[in-house]
Amino acid sequence: MKILTVVGARPQFIKASAVSRTIAKFNRSEILRTVKPEQTIFTEVLVHTGQHYDDELSAIFFRELEIPEPHYCLEVGSGFHGWQTAQMLVQLEPILMRENPDVVLVYGDTNSTLAGALAAAKIHIPVAHVEAGLRSFNRAMPEEINRVLTDHIADLLFCPSRVAQDNLARENITKGVHVVGDVMYDALSFIAGHAGEVPDILAQLHLKPQSFLIATLHRAENTDNPERLANIISALEELSRDEPVVLPLHPRTLKCLNELGITAGQSRDSNLKIIEPVGYITMVALEKSARMILTDSGGMQKEAYWLGVPCITLRDETEWVETVENGWNILAGADSSQIIHSVRSFLPPSNRMPLYGDSKTAERIVTLLLSN
Repeated sequence: MKILTVVGARPQFIKASAVSRTIAKFNRSEILRTVKPEQTIFTEVLVHTGQHYDDELSAIFFRELEIPEPHYCLEVGSGFHGWQTAQMLVQLEPILMRENPDVVLVYGDTNSTLAGALAAAKIHIPVAHVEAGLRSFNRAMPEEINRVLTDHIADLLFCPSRVAQDNLARENITKGVHVVGDVMYDALSFIAGHAGEVPDILAQLHLKPQSFLIATLHRAENTDNPERLANIISALEELSRDEPVVLPLHPRTLKCLNELGITAGQSRDSNLKIIEPVGYITMVALEKSARMILTDSGGMQKEAYWLGVPCITLRDETEWVETVENGWNILAGADSSQIIHSVRSFLPPSNRMPLYGDSKTAERIVTLLLSN
Protein backbone atom coordinates (compact mmCIF):
# COMPACT_ATOMS: atom_id res chain seq x y z
CA MET A 1 0.00 0.00 0.00
CA LYS A 2 1.37 3.41 -0.96
CA ILE A 3 0.58 6.41 1.24
CA LEU A 4 1.45 9.92 0.14
CA THR A 5 1.73 12.23 3.15
CA VAL A 6 1.48 16.00 2.76
CA VAL A 7 2.97 18.22 5.48
CA GLY A 8 4.08 21.82 5.57
CA ALA A 9 3.95 23.30 9.08
CA ARG A 10 5.38 22.58 12.53
CA PRO A 11 2.30 20.88 14.06
CA GLN A 12 2.06 18.60 11.03
CA PHE A 13 5.69 17.52 11.37
CA ILE A 14 4.95 16.51 14.96
CA LYS A 15 1.78 14.58 14.07
CA ALA A 16 3.27 12.92 10.98
CA SER A 17 6.31 11.75 12.95
CA ALA A 18 4.18 9.44 15.08
CA VAL A 19 2.44 7.91 12.06
CA SER A 20 5.66 7.57 10.04
CA ARG A 21 7.37 5.75 12.91
CA THR A 22 4.37 3.45 13.23
CA ILE A 23 4.38 2.70 9.51
CA ALA A 24 8.05 1.69 9.84
CA LYS A 25 7.16 -0.44 12.87
CA PHE A 26 4.41 -2.23 10.93
CA ASN A 27 6.83 -2.88 8.09
CA ARG A 28 9.32 -4.47 10.52
CA SER A 29 6.68 -6.64 12.13
CA GLU A 30 7.15 -10.36 11.52
CA ILE A 31 3.41 -10.90 11.90
CA LEU A 32 2.51 -8.41 9.18
CA ARG A 33 5.17 -9.40 6.65
CA THR A 34 3.98 -10.75 3.34
CA VAL A 35 5.35 -13.87 1.68
CA LYS A 36 8.60 -12.22 0.64
CA PRO A 37 10.60 -11.20 3.73
CA GLU A 38 11.94 -8.06 2.06
CA GLN A 39 8.51 -6.85 0.96
CA THR A 40 6.91 -4.14 3.08
CA ILE A 41 3.27 -3.57 3.91
CA PHE A 42 3.48 0.20 3.36
CA THR A 43 5.39 2.61 1.21
CA GLU A 44 5.21 6.20 2.42
CA VAL A 45 6.00 9.10 0.10
CA LEU A 46 6.52 12.30 2.09
CA VAL A 47 5.83 15.69 0.48
CA HIS A 48 6.90 18.86 2.30
CA THR A 49 5.14 21.89 0.82
CA GLY A 50 7.55 24.35 2.41
CA GLN A 51 4.81 26.33 4.16
CA HIS A 52 7.25 26.53 7.10
CA TYR A 53 10.59 26.61 5.41
CA ASP A 54 13.34 27.95 7.71
CA ASP A 55 15.53 25.63 9.76
CA GLU A 56 13.98 26.31 13.16
CA LEU A 57 10.43 25.78 11.92
CA SER A 58 11.15 22.90 9.58
CA ALA A 59 14.44 21.00 9.34
CA ILE A 60 15.09 20.82 13.08
CA PHE A 61 11.74 19.09 13.60
CA PHE A 62 12.60 16.46 11.00
CA ARG A 63 15.89 15.79 12.81
CA GLU A 64 14.52 15.68 16.35
CA LEU A 65 11.40 13.68 15.57
CA GLU A 66 13.26 11.20 13.35
CA ILE A 67 11.06 11.88 10.34
CA PRO A 68 12.42 10.50 7.06
CA GLU A 69 13.75 13.08 4.62
CA PRO A 70 10.94 14.29 2.33
CA HIS A 71 10.82 12.76 -1.12
CA TYR A 72 9.59 16.08 -2.50
CA CYS A 73 10.18 19.63 -1.18
CA LEU A 74 7.95 22.16 -2.92
CA GLU A 75 9.54 25.23 -1.26
CA VAL A 76 6.34 27.25 -1.63
CA GLY A 77 7.14 29.59 1.26
CA SER A 78 4.93 32.31 2.67
CA GLY A 79 2.38 34.39 0.79
CA PHE A 80 -1.29 35.29 0.62
CA HIS A 81 -3.60 32.33 1.31
CA GLY A 82 -4.92 32.04 -2.24
CA TRP A 83 -1.49 32.29 -3.82
CA GLN A 84 0.07 29.84 -1.37
CA THR A 85 -2.67 27.24 -1.78
CA ALA A 86 -2.61 27.63 -5.58
CA GLN A 87 1.16 27.11 -5.73
CA MET A 88 0.82 23.93 -3.73
CA LEU A 89 -1.96 22.63 -5.99
CA VAL A 90 0.07 23.31 -9.13
CA GLN A 91 3.02 21.30 -7.80
CA LEU A 92 1.11 18.55 -6.02
CA GLU A 93 -1.00 17.37 -8.96
CA PRO A 94 1.86 16.03 -11.15
CA ILE A 95 3.45 14.39 -8.09
CA LEU A 96 0.20 12.59 -7.31
CA MET A 97 -0.18 11.47 -10.90
CA ARG A 98 3.41 10.21 -10.96
CA GLU A 99 3.28 8.41 -7.61
CA ASN A 100 -0.34 7.19 -7.92
CA PRO A 101 -0.76 6.51 -4.19
CA ASP A 102 -3.57 4.45 -2.68
CA VAL A 103 -4.38 7.29 -0.28
CA VAL A 104 -3.28 10.85 0.45
CA LEU A 105 -2.80 11.54 4.16
CA VAL A 106 -3.20 15.13 5.43
CA TYR A 107 -3.02 16.62 8.91
CA GLY A 108 -4.70 19.46 10.73
CA ASP A 109 -5.97 22.69 9.22
CA THR A 110 -3.29 24.54 7.25
CA ASN A 111 -3.19 25.56 3.59
CA SER A 112 -1.05 22.46 3.04
CA THR A 113 -3.90 20.34 4.42
CA LEU A 114 -6.47 21.79 2.05
CA ALA A 115 -4.14 21.75 -0.96
CA GLY A 116 -3.29 18.08 -0.42
CA ALA A 117 -6.95 17.13 -0.07
CA LEU A 118 -8.08 19.15 -3.08
CA ALA A 119 -5.30 17.91 -5.33
CA ALA A 120 -6.10 14.28 -4.46
CA ALA A 121 -9.88 14.66 -4.78
CA LYS A 122 -9.60 16.25 -8.22
CA ILE A 123 -7.92 13.12 -9.58
CA HIS A 124 -10.01 10.67 -7.54
CA ILE A 125 -7.42 9.56 -4.99
CA PRO A 126 -8.90 8.80 -1.54
CA VAL A 127 -8.09 11.32 1.22
CA ALA A 128 -7.48 10.54 4.90
CA HIS A 129 -7.65 13.47 7.34
CA VAL A 130 -5.93 13.25 10.71
CA GLU A 131 -7.49 15.58 13.30
CA ALA A 132 -10.87 15.66 11.58
CA GLY A 133 -13.97 17.21 13.05
CA LEU A 134 -12.44 20.10 14.96
CA ARG A 135 -14.48 23.30 14.86
CA SER A 136 -13.99 26.78 16.27
CA PHE A 137 -17.25 27.92 14.59
CA ASN A 138 -15.42 31.06 13.53
CA ARG A 139 -15.41 31.26 9.73
CA ALA A 140 -13.17 34.36 9.88
CA MET A 141 -10.30 31.98 10.66
CA PRO A 142 -8.57 30.58 7.56
CA GLU A 143 -7.91 27.41 9.55
CA GLU A 144 -11.65 26.87 10.02
CA ILE A 145 -12.28 27.08 6.28
CA ASN A 146 -9.41 24.64 5.64
CA ARG A 147 -10.65 22.05 8.12
CA VAL A 148 -14.31 22.22 7.07
CA LEU A 149 -13.51 21.83 3.37
CA THR A 150 -11.00 19.05 4.03
CA ASP A 151 -13.51 17.11 6.13
CA HIS A 152 -16.11 17.32 3.37
CA ILE A 153 -13.55 16.02 0.85
CA ALA A 154 -12.06 13.24 2.99
CA ASP A 155 -12.92 9.56 2.70
CA LEU A 156 -11.36 8.59 6.04
CA LEU A 157 -11.76 10.98 8.97
CA PHE A 158 -9.65 10.34 12.07
CA CYS A 159 -11.15 12.27 15.01
CA PRO A 160 -9.32 13.03 18.26
CA SER A 161 -12.51 12.97 20.37
CA ARG A 162 -16.23 12.28 20.49
CA VAL A 163 -16.84 16.03 20.32
CA ALA A 164 -15.11 16.11 16.94
CA GLN A 165 -17.19 13.15 15.76
CA ASP A 166 -20.37 14.94 16.86
CA ASN A 167 -19.30 18.05 14.93
CA LEU A 168 -19.03 15.97 11.77
CA ALA A 169 -22.39 14.32 12.37
CA ARG A 170 -24.02 17.76 12.55
CA GLU A 171 -22.66 18.37 9.05
CA ASN A 172 -24.02 14.99 7.87
CA ILE A 173 -20.55 13.45 7.69
CA THR A 174 -20.83 9.95 9.15
CA LYS A 175 -19.18 7.63 6.63
CA GLY A 176 -15.51 6.77 7.19
CA VAL A 177 -15.43 8.54 10.58
CA HIS A 178 -13.29 7.00 13.34
CA VAL A 179 -12.50 8.28 16.85
CA VAL A 180 -8.84 7.36 17.29
CA GLY A 181 -7.39 9.89 19.76
CA ASP A 182 -4.68 12.46 19.11
CA VAL A 183 -1.35 11.58 17.51
CA MET A 184 0.31 14.55 19.24
CA TYR A 185 0.10 12.58 22.48
CA ASP A 186 2.04 9.80 20.76
CA ALA A 187 4.67 12.34 19.70
CA LEU A 188 4.88 13.87 23.18
CA SER A 189 5.33 10.42 24.69
CA PHE A 190 8.15 9.74 22.21
CA ILE A 191 9.89 13.00 23.14
CA ALA A 192 9.59 12.16 26.84
CA GLY A 193 11.92 9.24 26.14
CA HIS A 194 14.55 11.71 24.96
CA ALA A 195 14.66 13.70 28.20
CA GLY A 196 18.42 13.21 28.51
CA GLU A 197 18.93 14.97 25.18
CA VAL A 198 17.23 18.21 26.30
CA PRO A 199 19.64 21.15 26.25
CA ASP A 200 19.88 23.19 29.43
CA ILE A 201 17.65 25.93 28.08
CA LEU A 202 16.71 27.10 31.59
CA ALA A 203 20.34 27.80 32.48
CA GLN A 204 20.88 29.61 29.19
CA LEU A 205 17.93 31.91 29.91
CA HIS A 206 18.69 32.20 33.66
CA LEU A 207 15.35 30.66 34.62
CA LYS A 208 14.18 28.48 37.48
CA PRO A 209 11.52 25.77 37.06
CA GLN A 210 7.92 26.88 37.72
CA SER A 211 9.00 30.51 38.11
CA PHE A 212 8.39 31.81 34.57
CA LEU A 213 5.74 31.95 31.85
CA ILE A 214 6.12 30.67 28.29
CA ALA A 215 4.16 32.38 25.52
CA THR A 216 3.66 31.79 21.79
CA LEU A 217 1.84 33.93 19.27
CA HIS A 218 1.39 33.17 15.59
CA ARG A 219 -2.25 32.99 14.43
CA ALA A 220 -3.35 35.48 11.80
CA GLU A 221 -6.33 36.59 13.91
CA ASN A 222 -3.79 38.00 16.39
CA THR A 223 -0.74 38.89 14.30
CA ASP A 224 -2.68 40.58 11.49
CA ASN A 225 -4.88 42.62 13.84
CA PRO A 226 -2.88 45.62 15.14
CA GLU A 227 -5.11 46.14 18.17
CA ARG A 228 -5.08 42.50 19.25
CA LEU A 229 -1.33 42.19 18.71
CA ALA A 230 -0.57 45.36 20.67
CA ASN A 231 -2.89 44.31 23.52
CA ILE A 232 -1.28 40.88 23.85
CA ILE A 233 2.26 42.28 23.83
CA SER A 234 1.19 44.88 26.40
CA ALA A 235 -0.14 42.11 28.66
CA LEU A 236 3.07 40.10 28.31
CA GLU A 237 5.14 43.18 29.17
CA GLU A 238 3.05 43.82 32.30
CA LEU A 239 3.21 40.17 33.39
CA SER A 240 6.98 40.15 32.92
CA ARG A 241 7.26 42.65 35.77
CA ASP A 242 6.06 39.86 38.11
CA GLU A 243 8.05 36.99 36.62
CA PRO A 244 10.03 36.28 33.43
CA VAL A 245 8.02 35.69 30.25
CA VAL A 246 9.74 33.69 27.48
CA LEU A 247 8.47 34.41 23.97
CA PRO A 248 9.97 32.31 21.14
CA LEU A 249 9.11 34.69 18.33
CA HIS A 250 7.55 33.24 15.20
CA PRO A 251 8.94 34.92 12.03
CA ARG A 252 5.44 35.96 11.01
CA THR A 253 4.88 37.66 14.38
CA LEU A 254 8.25 39.42 14.23
CA LYS A 255 7.40 40.75 10.77
CA CYS A 256 4.06 42.09 11.97
CA LEU A 257 5.59 43.71 15.06
CA ASN A 258 8.20 45.45 12.93
CA GLU A 259 5.65 46.65 10.39
CA LEU A 260 3.45 48.11 13.12
CA GLY A 261 6.33 49.60 15.07
CA ILE A 262 5.43 47.62 18.21
CA THR A 263 8.42 47.09 20.48
CA ALA A 264 8.69 44.17 22.88
CA GLY A 265 11.06 43.45 25.74
CA GLN A 266 13.00 46.69 25.40
CA SER A 267 11.86 48.75 28.40
CA ARG A 268 14.12 48.91 31.43
CA ASP A 269 11.75 47.12 33.79
CA SER A 270 10.66 44.48 31.29
CA ASN A 271 11.61 40.85 31.79
CA LEU A 272 10.08 39.70 28.50
CA LYS A 273 12.68 37.39 27.00
CA ILE A 274 12.40 37.36 23.19
CA ILE A 275 14.17 34.32 21.75
CA GLU A 276 14.52 32.67 18.36
CA PRO A 277 12.14 29.79 17.49
CA VAL A 278 13.27 26.53 19.10
CA GLY A 279 12.97 22.87 18.23
CA TYR A 280 10.33 20.56 19.63
CA ILE A 281 12.48 18.97 22.34
CA THR A 282 13.51 22.38 23.67
CA MET A 283 9.96 23.72 23.45
CA VAL A 284 8.58 20.79 25.43
CA ALA A 285 11.30 21.35 28.04
CA LEU A 286 10.23 24.98 28.38
CA GLU A 287 6.53 24.08 28.56
CA LYS A 288 7.11 21.40 31.17
CA SER A 289 9.16 23.76 33.36
CA ALA A 290 6.89 26.80 33.05
CA ARG A 291 4.44 27.90 35.73
CA MET A 292 1.88 28.70 33.05
CA ILE A 293 1.52 28.72 29.25
CA LEU A 294 0.00 31.54 27.18
CA THR A 295 -0.65 30.64 23.57
CA ASP A 296 -2.87 30.85 20.51
CA SER A 297 -1.62 27.43 19.37
CA GLY A 298 -3.98 24.47 19.41
CA GLY A 299 -1.14 22.02 19.86
CA MET A 300 0.24 23.81 22.90
CA GLN A 301 -3.18 23.85 24.56
CA LYS A 302 -3.14 20.06 24.45
CA GLU A 303 0.51 19.79 25.47
CA ALA A 304 -0.18 22.05 28.45
CA TYR A 305 -3.02 19.76 29.53
CA TRP A 306 -0.98 16.59 29.14
CA LEU A 307 1.99 18.10 30.98
CA GLY A 308 -0.18 19.43 33.80
CA VAL A 309 0.62 23.09 33.16
CA PRO A 310 -2.21 25.68 33.34
CA CYS A 311 -2.92 27.34 29.99
CA ILE A 312 -4.23 30.78 29.01
CA THR A 313 -5.46 30.73 25.41
CA LEU A 314 -5.05 34.02 23.55
CA ARG A 315 -8.15 33.47 21.46
CA ASP A 316 -11.89 34.00 21.83
CA GLU A 317 -12.69 30.35 21.12
CA THR A 318 -10.93 27.00 20.95
CA GLU A 319 -11.38 23.73 19.10
CA TRP A 320 -10.08 21.91 22.18
CA VAL A 321 -13.12 22.62 24.35
CA GLU A 322 -12.47 19.70 26.68
CA THR A 323 -9.37 21.42 28.11
CA VAL A 324 -11.56 24.37 29.10
CA GLU A 325 -14.36 22.20 30.45
CA ASN A 326 -11.87 20.34 32.63
CA GLY A 327 -10.60 23.58 34.17
CA TRP A 328 -7.04 23.62 32.82
CA ASN A 329 -7.49 26.19 30.05
CA ILE A 330 -8.95 29.72 30.13
CA LEU A 331 -10.02 31.66 27.03
CA ALA A 332 -8.69 35.18 27.59
CA GLY A 333 -8.82 36.46 24.02
CA ALA A 334 -6.69 39.53 23.29
CA ASP A 335 -7.92 41.74 26.10
CA SER A 336 -4.91 42.91 28.14
CA SER A 337 -6.72 43.16 31.45
CA GLN A 338 -8.38 39.76 30.99
CA ILE A 339 -5.05 38.10 30.13
CA ILE A 340 -3.33 39.64 33.16
CA HIS A 341 -6.20 38.80 35.52
CA SER A 342 -6.35 35.21 34.22
CA VAL A 343 -2.65 34.63 34.80
CA ARG A 344 -2.70 36.13 38.29
CA SER A 345 -5.84 34.37 39.49
CA PHE A 346 -5.90 31.00 37.67
CA LEU A 347 -6.02 27.97 39.96
CA PRO A 348 -6.59 24.69 38.07
CA PRO A 349 -8.28 21.69 39.72
CA SER A 350 -6.20 19.12 41.52
CA ASN A 351 -6.93 16.35 39.02
CA ARG A 352 -6.91 15.93 35.24
CA MET A 353 -9.11 13.51 33.34
CA PRO A 354 -7.43 11.56 30.51
CA LEU A 355 -8.05 13.38 27.23
CA TYR A 356 -7.37 12.68 23.57
CA GLY A 357 -4.74 9.98 23.72
CA ASP A 358 -3.12 6.85 25.11
CA SER A 359 0.01 6.67 22.88
CA LYS A 360 -1.73 4.22 20.53
CA THR A 361 -3.45 6.66 18.15
CA ALA A 362 -0.91 6.19 15.36
CA GLU A 363 -1.37 2.41 15.55
CA ARG A 364 -5.12 2.83 15.15
CA ILE A 365 -4.65 5.12 12.16
CA VAL A 366 -2.22 2.79 10.40
CA THR A 367 -4.44 -0.23 11.09
CA LEU A 368 -7.46 1.58 9.63
CA LEU A 369 -5.46 2.66 6.58
CA LEU A 370 -4.45 -0.95 6.03
CA SER A 371 -8.01 -2.25 6.33
CA ASN A 372 -9.64 0.30 3.99
